[in-house]
Amino acid sequence: MAVLTVSNVLVSPGEAQELLEQGYTYVDVRSELEFALARPPRACNVPWQRVLGDRLVQNSEFARVMRAAFRTTDPLIVGCRSGSRARAASEELRALGFERLLQLRHGFEGARDDFGRRLPGWIHSGLGVETGPPAPEQSYVGLCARYLPDGEQG
Repeated sequence: MAVLTVSNVLVSPGEAQELLEQGYTYVDVRSELEFALARPPRACNVPWQRVLGDRLVQNSEFARVMRAAFRTTDPLIVGCRSGSRARAASEELRALGFERLLQLRHGFEGARDDFGRRLPGWIHSGLGVETGPPAPEQSYVGLCARYLPDGEQG
């Protein structure tokens, strides 16, 4: 059952899988490297943060790429590794007018509760996973090339 929070509706991995089969799109906001290692099938990557040297920095093109690649009425599930980046990205998307947003509870890899117990994410729920280089239509570089002038990316 989906859980309503202050600004986001959280869905379990199993619920997310069912919604993907009904036409939702999974938007993975992890870094491009994280996305290439493993992701839900057919997910698209629009990183909330980008790798700069040895750290992650805010992706200044996040909003622009999301507005170019998706309509504000498209049904989207936003996910990251454990939930924090997806929460921040979802808040920004709501502020931009995106209406049909859900957030994957505990992210792709899962989270830990206050006692250190694992809260299962997508990968620990026995659901399908794609690995290796993503298809161009799924990758951040591919989305930028398709939807932004001259394929520019931040």
